[in-house]
Formats: sequence, structure tokens, C-alpha cells
Amino acid sequence: MDRKKFITSSIIATTAAFIGSKIAFAMPASSESEEFDLEVAETTIPGKHRGLKVLTPKPWNAETPPHLLDDKITPADKLFVRNNGIIPTDIDLKSWTLTIEGESAAATKTYSLTELKLKFKHYTYQLTLECGGNGRKEFNPPAKGNQWDLGAVGCPEWTGVRLKDVLRDVGIKSDAVYIGYYGKDTHLSRDPEKVVISRGVPIEKALEDEALIAWAINGEDLPLMNGYPLRLVFGGWPGSTSGKWLSKIVIRNKVHDGPKMGGYSYRIPKNPVAPGTKVPEEEMKIIEEMPVKSLITYPKTGATVKGGKYFEVRGHAWAGDVFVKEVHISLNYGATWILCKLSEAVNKNAWQHFNVKVSLPQNGYFEIWAKATDSNGTMQPMVIPHWNPKGYLNNACHRIAVKRV
Repeated sequence: MDRKKFITSSIIATTAAFIGSKIAFAMPASSESEEFDLEVAETTIPGKHRGLKVLTPKPWNAETPPHLLDDKITPADKLFVRNNGIIPTDIDLKSWTLTIEGESAAATKTYSLTELKLKFKHYTYQLTLECGGNGRKEFNPPAKGNQWDLGAVGCPEWTGVRLKDVLRDVGIKSDAVYIGYYGKDTHLSRDPEKVVISRGVPIEKALEDEALIAWAINGEDLPLMNGYPLRLVFGGWPGSTSGKWLSKIVIRNKVHDGPKMGGYSYRIPKNPVAPGTKVPEEEMKIIEEMPVKSLITYPKTGATVKGGKYFEVRGHAWAGDVFVKEVHISLNYGATWILCKLSEAVNKNAWQHFNVKVSLPQNGYFEIWAKATDSNGTMQPMVIPHWNPKGYLNNACHRIAVKRV
């Protein structure tokens, strides 16, 4: 059930179910829990779990329903797919190279995959990757682009070399301000001279310990759909900055100006605007850090709870380049909130896990809302924030429906 249906039903449900009703409570330690059956729908995307929802097949774009993201470390087959062009198929590992160049590179160097793996120390981090348009379908007026629900996110364990070690091996001039990437995917027009996407990040982000040139996910080769054999990974920033099928990185003395860096791509208004406003391009700014957010992964929306049973609510929360401090859930439309247990992040840019056991006080329809607070004290909004032309950065509270019988 999507949020628009929730919003419509919530007004009725709030009045009918909660005026004068009992409040639902967190579980005492000795109480009995309830279990749920998690069914999935079939899809046919190559190399991916059959439960992923395919948005487009040309190019491939698919998201993961929240209940399939219950793993603490996202399995490769459950990681969402976000592609802009045609995936390369003629991959030869022996001839694959990565070139580093640019105005602010002290030299130009080219590395084979073997050289990257032998020359530099390997690192493994859990890094949260989220599409900047995750949650786009909830904006009104609707925003153009893939109508992502809430499943364009995941936090696998990535292995590779630190980007900063490779950049420093090449040499970084003092005027460096940005890096940009180029991959080997092909434009949908099949024009080999036309670049599909070439984005990047400020040099400060590129030099963080957790910025990786990665070749593995959860100890295995990257899936083809997610950038095999080589990609960038910048946790906590829009997934579009983490270039796939990586073949070249440029060190720039200015903000990178590749395709999808300008106009309205991955940009939002500099100042808040009314929904539906036509915003001039010069009034737009590049999206950088992603906002604080949470996702309920258990139970599955639509679950049925037996009367008198306690059940666990659990999920994940993340917050760009900072940490999550608290997660609360509400069972009564935000009238009261229950504090969840929250794990610490295993490293910067890794999502954190929350859980709490609760019961519902009477039979009927209930919603479970989740709200995260980051280490700066910023909370998720309960409504869709800051309308923008392309529907980016929706971090409104996640809401699921359950029914007690």
C-alpha cells in the first residue's frame, strides 16, 4: 500500500479507530511475539531476486519492496538497479583499465584491474546507497522520472581500494575541487560518442576513507546490473555519484560538468518553492548529502496480527554523512511515540538497525510510522518535504498498514 492511499485512508481511520480508543504499547520483556508470512511477486530481471519491482526494462531500473530489505547487510540480488543506458556486455577483465587524468591531476596514469588489486591496500565497508529520487512517486504535483516508491536503497558490504590512495598515487594538484567519472555503459541512442552519465563529488568527499573504487559486494564479484567489474561507491550521497562500469576518473579544477550534472538532473531549488513552481535553472543547486531516513522492513505492509499478540517492528535508518541518534515508531498517527532499540553504525555511511516489540490494543486497522533523528538533532518530517521539479530527497516518515483480528 503506497503513501497516497494511506493519506486518504488516514483521516477516516484516525477518526474511527483512535478517538477515545486505547493506546498501543511497547512489549514487556516476557511477552509472546507474533510471526508473519512474507510473500513475494515474481519478476524476470537478470541476476536479481524475483521480488524486485521492475520500473523500466530499457534501461533496467528496479526497486526492492521494503520487506525484502530486512537483511542487515543487503544481499546482492536484493540491491536495487538504477541504470541510465545500455549495460556493457563485452567485458574482458584482462583488458579492463581505469585511467586517472584531468586538469588537476599531476600526471595521467592507467591501471589494470590486477594492478589496482596488487598495488593498493584493500578495504571493506558497509555503505548505504540510495537513489536521489527514492520516494519520487509520492510528490504532488507528480515529478517526472522513474516513479520510485521507497525501495531504491540498500547497504551491502563493499570491497575495493580507497579512491584517495589511487588519486594520491597519481598526484593531486592544489587547485583540485572535484572529481568526475566515466563508465562503459552505452547511450540509449547507441551513439558511441554520446556519454550516458558522468557525475562526481567534491574533492573532500573523494578523499574520505570510505570512498571506494569497488570490485566486490558481500565478498563476491559485483553484479553486472550494479557495475561489474568496477565502480565507485560514495555512501550517504545520491547513488548517481557512484559511477558504474568505471573506466575513467578526472580530477577537476572546477565543479565537474559531465552529463546529468547541470539543468534539473540531481538538483533541487536553492530556496523552498510552492508545489508546481517552474524554477529557473540558475536557481537550482546540486544535491550532495542525503537526508535522515528510516524504513520499516518487518512486518510487511498488509500483515494481519492476532489479538493479544506482541510482534516485532524492525528496520533500518541512515543519515547521509552523519549518524542516526534515535528511531521512534508510532501506532496512533503520531499522537504518541515509542523509542526503539538502535544499533551503532559499523562505519561511517552504514545504515543502522532498529527494533521494538509492540501490541495493538483492539481489533481493526492500524498504521505503523517510523521517524529517525540524526546526530545533529534533525528529524524526519511526517509529510512529504520540499517539493522540487524532479522529485528528489523525499524522506517523509515511512508508514505501513497492519490489521488486528
